Amino acid sequence: MRHLKHIRVVLALFFFLPILLFFIDFTGKLPLQLHQFLSIQLIPALLSWNIIVIPILIILSLLFGRIYCSTICPLGVLQDILAFKSRFFRKKNKKYRFKYAAPHNLIRYSILGLTVLLFVFGSSFLIMLLDPYSIFGRFVSQILRPIVIWGNNGLATFLSSLDNYTLYMVRQSLFVPLTFGISLFFFLLVGAMAWFRGRLFCNTICPVGTFLGLLSNYSFFKIAIEESSCTSCGLCAKHCKSQCINSAEKSIDDSRCVSCFNCISTCKTGGVKYDFRYKKALPKKAETLETTGSAKQLSNNGRRTFLLTSGAILTSVAVLNARSIAGKRDSIHLRKPIMPPGADDITRFNGQCTGCQLCVTKCPMEVLKPAALQYGITGIMQPHLMFSTHVFCTYDCNICSTVCPTGALKPLPIEEKKLKQIGIAKLRIDMCVVTTDETDCGACSEHCPTQAVHMIPYKNGLTIPEVTDNLCIGCGGCESICPVRPYQAIYVEGTRTQLLAKKPEEATKFEKVIDDFGF
Repeated sequence: MRHLKHIRVVLALFFFLPILLFFIDFTGKLPLQLHQFLSIQLIPALLSWNIIVIPILIILSLLFGRIYCSTICPLGVLQDILAFKSRFFRKKNKKYRFKYAAPHNLIRYSILGLTVLLFVFGSSFLIMLLDPYSIFGRFVSQILRPIVIWGNNGLATFLSSLDNYTLYMVRQSLFVPLTFGISLFFFLLVGAMAWFRGRLFCNTICPVGTFLGLLSNYSFFKIAIEESSCTSCGLCAKHCKSQCINSAEKSIDDSRCVSCFNCISTCKTGGVKYDFRYKKALPKKAETLETTGSAKQLSNNGRRTFLLTSGAILTSVAVLNARSIAGKRDSIHLRKPIMPPGADDITRFNGQCTGCQLCVTKCPMEVLKPAALQYGITGIMQPHLMFSTHVFCTYDCNICSTVCPTGALKPLPIEEKKLKQIGIAKLRIDMCVVTTDETDCGACSEHCPTQAVHMIPYKNGLTIPEVTDNLCIGCGGCESICPVRPYQAIYVEGTRTQLLAKKPEEATKFEKVIDDFGF
């Protein structure tokens, strides 16, 4: 059975490396089909109601235990890498620093219960914060990817000084202080836990780990200690990064075991085996009494968990009702957030998006940015569009809706995407250069792909822009090219529900005679 660890490592790298490279890739050369690796993550599969992936993951857990945590989950693999590397920075006499630790059941089950209840009541806030896949995505997009880009830019600068232009400079555009701060906090938290305590995050905070732990209590196969072969050397416990092996009592906490098989590979006597759970006879009377006592203790813990969870729910509801720190429109320059195409409805989008930042990293125009408080407190880190000079949503691009693993962005065919109304352009006519400088412009009209912005007669032979709402898709082409600064004379206001605009040829032609300019 010693080969099980090597199989696990190979499978872990098979899933981990494509996901890591897909998030880091800033050249756009990796195929978009790699996003299929993200569709098999548990939370994205649940949110997108993937009726193929969900049963497979549940069956895998019921068969083999928490094999998902040790091979498929990228955050789990990252923790294993950190835990493995940490041993090289320790003294020889502390090389094996793991030992059995009692489970923090009150914390782990409270977090799981609160996460589920909030989701049932329409909030994915805790899922967004604690989903391991999304945490990993934010690690890479907010911390690792910028480091790689800085390295690329430094090397590109050096090579260009040697007249070698193999590499090119890449702009850093994803930095949002609040998102970076949250990503850094979780990076330090998870990193410190992994460095010193192995899988402590998975077995205490992560709701996915807790849920799969419940299933693994009934898995067909489990790691067990064979008393006849065990010499009580404790070597298995010292290598157990889940700290779930009690070598003194020769027992294993199945709910925390992530099936990494380290214990099997290190046991010199073959006392630790991966075996079929239900082949043994019924437990002895003493064992039954012990189990009954544990059940009573668990029942007492359950009552305390219920009280703690109830208090946390009430607090969270209060937080959810304080949504609009950024929603108060005290300035004409604050606008409704612009959701990515495919979001459809703001309530559905905010409930399904986990803020993993994949669409942000894959946007070729870099127009998608992580939200600060544009959606309110519960929408922190979810993507929104932010236009700037020559940066807008490309008319014939649907990458963001293609790669979204949670279904928060529904896949859009190109023809439908060209009509998806993510916002509507608004003209501040008093700021337009045609009004202020009495000079021709028309840049917004020239860059409108749907003819929503068109020029109408003004005065003194000049023309001025006008917006036809049912033609506008909110792509931001007009806003990105408007020469008025610091605030453009034409801007896009987001919509709460993304409807389909009319095709240009279907719209009624503009016919208007101006007798009086009305200014």
